Amino acid sequence: MATIADVPTYDAFMWPIIERLRAHGRSLSNAEMLEDVVEHMGLSDDVLSLRHGKLNQLAVDQRMAFARSFLKQAGAVENSQRGVWSLTPSGASLTLEEVAEIPKRAQREYANKRARSMASVSAEDHPGIVEVSAAQDWKAELIARLQQIEPAAFERLCQRLLREFGFVKVEVTGKSGDGGIDGTGVLRINLLSFHVLFQCKRYIGSVGAGAVRDFRGAMVGRTDKGLIITTGTFTADARREATRDGAPAIDLVDGDALCDLLKDRSLGVSVRMVEEVTVDESAFKEF
Repeated sequence: MATIADVPTYDAFMWPIIERLRAHGRSLSNAEMLEDVVEHMGLSDDVLSLRHGKLNQLAVDQRMAFARSFLKQAGAVENSQRGVWSLTPSGASLTLEEVAEIPKRAQREYANKRARSMASVSAEDHPGIVEVSAAQDWKAELIARLQQIEPAAFERLCQRLLREFGFVKVEVTGKSGDGGIDGTGVLRINLLSFHVLFQCKRYIGSVGAGAVRDFRGAMVGRTDKGLIITTGTFTADARREATRDGAPAIDLVDGDALCDLLKDRSLGVSVRMVEEVTVDESAFKEF
């Protein structure tokens, strides 16, 4: 049985993140990075499923978020609103020794800025570090909230989300003994329509390969398109099973991706934009 002591500290993830970004054309999505780095480091599914902290976050995911935050502060990586992380030119040239120095440098910078009362974020593993990714804060809060709502409410939320992304005839069936199928929908893309079966898992841990196989079995004879949405994560075996050769592919949406989708459609998530006003001095020269 794995314990929290088996989870690598946040700084142990920093160099693997740099390495895997280099190996994948200098960019990875959150989900891709999690799966690839975990496999690269040889972490077990038991370790991957461990949770801790006030918001009951996945420990590996949380510590990787801290690692990315330090790398971002150092200018080594940057991220888009779509949750895609990319390696900057300066990050691509970093050595193992230079990456190891980043947390120490961040600590020194924080000590200098603390006197100016800058916002700080505390974490169990390293209290007092500033500017930890705000994205991870709201996502953790959102996931915690989703895990508290009734299963039927989560199904309705997924139904609404699918409609927001172009699905029609979306129905929640919720039949017991139906292989885990929670609903059906039709996705129309230009002249083509795809009948899709979906499953909603208001899950805390990791969804394994068995759940994916069971879902695919329920799809047989009904459709070739399947979608599993969860508030948790998918094990590496589950992701491999979802795209196994010779079997209908099943699309997987984990908690991190679900948060991004809800944010994109402003479902339970609001974004406040800060107005920035600048004066263009050159414009006045024309008068």
